[in-house]
Amino acid sequence: MASADGSALRVRARSWADFVRAPEGHAALLGVLGAVLITFGGFGAGSVRREDPLLEALFLSWLRFGHGQWISTVLVWGGVIAMITAWVRLGRRTIAGDVSVRCLIGVCAAWVTPLLVAVPMFSRDAYSYLAQGALLRDGFDPYAVGPVVNPGLLLDNVSNVWTTTTAPYGPLFLLIAQGITMISGDNVVVGTLLLRLVMLPGLVLTLWAVPRLARYLGGSASVAVWLAVLNPLVLVHLIGGVHNEVLMVGLMTAGLVLALERKHLAGIALVSAGVAVKATAGAALPFIVWIWMAHRRKQAAEEGKPPPNPFTSFVRTAGAGAGLFVAIFGAVSFAAGVGLGWMTALSGSAKIINWLSLPTILAHIVTVGTSWFADLRLTEVLGVTRTICGAAMVAIAIAAWWRFRRTERDAVLGTLVVLVAIVVLSPAALPWYYSWPLAIAACFPLGARTLTVLVGLSTWLMLVFNPDGSIGLYNLAHVAVATLVALVAARSLYTIDPLRLRSQRPPGGDAVSASGERPPVGAA
Repeated sequence: MASADGSALRVRARSWADFVRAPEGHAALLGVLGAVLITFGGFGAGSVRREDPLLEALFLSWLRFGHGQWISTVLVWGGVIAMITAWVRLGRRTIAGDVSVRCLIGVCAAWVTPLLVAVPMFSRDAYSYLAQGALLRDGFDPYAVGPVVNPGLLLDNVSNVWTTTTAPYGPLFLLIAQGITMISGDNVVVGTLLLRLVMLPGLVLTLWAVPRLARYLGGSASVAVWLAVLNPLVLVHLIGGVHNEVLMVGLMTAGLVLALERKHLAGIALVSAGVAVKATAGAALPFIVWIWMAHRRKQAAEEGKPPPNPFTSFVRTAGAGAGLFVAIFGAVSFAAGVGLGWMTALSGSAKIINWLSLPTILAHIVTVGTSWFADLRLTEVLGVTRTICGAAMVAIAIAAWWRFRRTERDAVLGTLVVLVAIVVLSPAALPWYYSWPLAIAACFPLGARTLTVLVGLSTWLMLVFNPDGSIGLYNLAHVAVATLVALVAARSLYTIDPLRLRSQRPPGGDAVSASGERPPVGAA
């Protein structure tokens, strides 16, 4: 037995050694270097605490000021570019069929590990999470009051715009944040590290669910993992930025997979838990009803029975699903000692105004376009555009639910349509919101053009915020550079040396056809 185990270990070690020596291995190592640079540079240029005694104790406080901060900023952006480059190169090999899902999971672990000890990157939301957990810990209702009522070290680091805002997250996430603050107290460093560790199961669930979902939908399991999980937009923003979307997306995708495997109640339970983290996961619940009904029809056909009455079948499946959702959500709310105030708190996102949401884009177009003959205020126009887009979002959700009802694949596609509508038409959007639909879109068969667009979009979204969490969308130079890098990254997926900096193409298997086109990526 020991000899067999030793032989298996040698085979595995040899396999990884071969991987490291290959072009895909070189890309993986470049990504690790990028993650390390982001982590170290983040101590000076990330979303650091306003006062950081830990850095002072380590004699590293110079990283936050003057030339030190400039060096830190260069390190972070250098690390981001390295990770994007590594991701695109790895994608080129993955599309060619040279990288397995197992290898990609190993690469994901290697890229994530350095980020686990980084300060919050590109966002200060982690501090808001901790402050909201402390509210529940200290006897306040986070759905009724904002962190401002509970002064202390945690409040000191919350972004000013969120200090008076009530929590827009579900009761399960509040319980998690409360538990973390009960362990860490007001220690921001320990609290941030625990937040990341608690969210890792969401990443694991996504890694488990995405390849299975891709196989159900006819996509490539390896390409899906590369696009939906190893994407720097996902790893840097969700893990580096410490966002609860990690848990929400993991629970939602895993729930869909269980539903497709005919474990409908288990799937509904996981998605319900996702809703109890963040409401967006609820987009999948109505479509699981269609999946369940499709399975009932198939089961009747397999048993030689007449198909069930559609109305009766709907009542039974929707009733069972709704009952389970209410039971789970009620139990979690009871444990947290809160009500449904989080639903009204969702409106707090209206404080975010940036060019990533369609209502904001339309409001800017109207105010600028009419400025020569009318004196319209942005806030007034924004109220109108948000109302119109909100109505459109509801209409699209209802239409998609009815349109995509016939098959299991239709139901998953309908979930994707609704998630895209939520991201685009909501009052506000942030770069990491696009990870919601991306986790499902990556699982469908994708052609070369679609993959190229998704790479460019992911890269652009990764770059349009600053490492300290501030928005770069209103800096023309920042947007121009982000756009240029995104275009280069997109073209690099199928074209070696898109800027033609080399005198000749490198020999070997890393080259792509001269046309740069490949057939749609299908099942692996």
